[in-house]
Amino acid sequence: MTVLPLRNALCGASILALVSSVGFAQTPTYEMTTDIPPEITTPNVVDTSIGTLNFFDGVPTEETIDTVYDYMDRARAVQAYVSTVPGVSQYAMRQGQRDIGATKVNQILIWDKLADSKSLFLTGNSSTIYTWTYTDLANDGPTVIELPPGMLGVVDDMWFRYVTDLGIAGPDQGKGGKYLILPPGYDGEVPDGYFVVRPSTFGNWIFMRAYISDGVDKAAQGVRDNLKIYPLSMADNPPEPEFIGMSGREGYNAVPPNDYSYWEMLNQLVQEEPIGAHDPETRGLLAALGIAKGEPFAPDARMKAILTDAVAIGNAYARANTVVPKDSDQRIYGPDSEWVMAFANKDSTFLVDGARRYDSRLWMHYNAVVVTPAMAVTAPGKGSDYGIAGMAKGGEILDGGKTYKLTLPPNVPVKDFWSVTVYDPQTRSMLQTDQTFPALDSYNENMQQNADGSWDIYFAPEAPEGQENNWIQTIPEKSWFIILRMYGPLEPWLNKTWVPGEIGLVE
Repeated sequence: MTVLPLRNALCGASILALVSSVGFAQTPTYEMTTDIPPEITTPNVVDTSIGTLNFFDGVPTEETIDTVYDYMDRARAVQAYVSTVPGVSQYAMRQGQRDIGATKVNQILIWDKLADSKSLFLTGNSSTIYTWTYTDLANDGPTVIELPPGMLGVVDDMWFRYVTDLGIAGPDQGKGGKYLILPPGYDGEVPDGYFVVRPSTFGNWIFMRAYISDGVDKAAQGVRDNLKIYPLSMADNPPEPEFIGMSGREGYNAVPPNDYSYWEMLNQLVQEEPIGAHDPETRGLLAALGIAKGEPFAPDARMKAILTDAVAIGNAYARANTVVPKDSDQRIYGPDSEWVMAFANKDSTFLVDGARRYDSRLWMHYNAVVVTPAMAVTAPGKGSDYGIAGMAKGGEILDGGKTYKLTLPPNVPVKDFWSVTVYDPQTRSMLQTDQTFPALDSYNENMQQNADGSWDIYFAPEAPEGQENNWIQTIPEKSWFIILRMYGPLEPWLNKTWVPGEIGLVE
């Protein structure tokens, strides 16, 4: 690409001779000549990490222009990837729902027999019933949620920003109630009797969990019998909810891509949502790559190659940041432990002193879904909290062909329950093995507890002798990672006086 042909701008000079000299030729002294500080000038030859940059008296050569333009487009694209993973992750989930024919707000996905590893979505678990759908406020207008009692849920917008909690952590406080979600900029009449929600996007993810302490079937039926979501315009005769059973279902993929199609998905998100849904800095960054509201996304061959390279670099960075987090306060117990938290410093806004924490936000959205303060609680017995371990003790890569052990000390500090689930680092979804649910939890009556009250959990291709009920299967020549979920975490977890063991290799 030649952006600015120099043609005869260097007439009378030999470019080769000029760029091969370091510094500047001796210049004549004129009446107005002063001493020029060298730090404000550019030498004719500058060696950098992207190559040697050549200039004639500060004017870059054609080759240098091409080099720095390629670099800046690539650098902007990598930063755009880091900045937009939340939105593309959300859009991938919505696209996965559309791909199985669920396009209306009353078409609700439900894992009524619990989530298993056949569904590809980021770090789900098999200890609660998942239910979700998406609003389409651009076409439906204000939308009603009739929420049954006892649910725990959240509304996140299409850039995966927190909007409101539902249920136990929400304004209905677990009693159930009616919520009214209004389109961006809505200034019409708002009827009484609703918890009013004002998101910034037309699409919004309505996510809910139902606890299974009284049984899976009973919890699922309670959702089916009582949850309703419909446009306010149909309130006099609302359509019945259409529940789509997802347990054991193949073909559902809600994981964002790691190739050029990432940018195509990002462009679709930008086109579908209001132009004001994101800040000018991000819109400008995307516009520099050819992604702008109301404009066709049609990169040439050069730009396609740069975007493909950038998503590969960004994806590698996200994976590096996953196992060795850039933000030190992502680690729960300091640098000598492999346990990390989903929300660095227990902050679900990804801000510190008003500054965006790109790396902690990237960690969360590359590996998980759901943004709510209720998932980063500091109040004992409320919400949920998480510990994630993707490496063995000492920072060793977990090898699915070997045997490892995790010990949970006595008196696991939870009000509700705890669970440990194994995931595939490629998909960040449940590891697909012979086990329907690659997990163990405190609901499991067959697990063997040690005499001192502690729990040993084994990870291996085959169960160690006598540990069949305390074993989660892994796959040779694949890695894995785990999430320890604490529902209703108590003070010893929050103040770190109760500490789970590190994942250790069993020789």
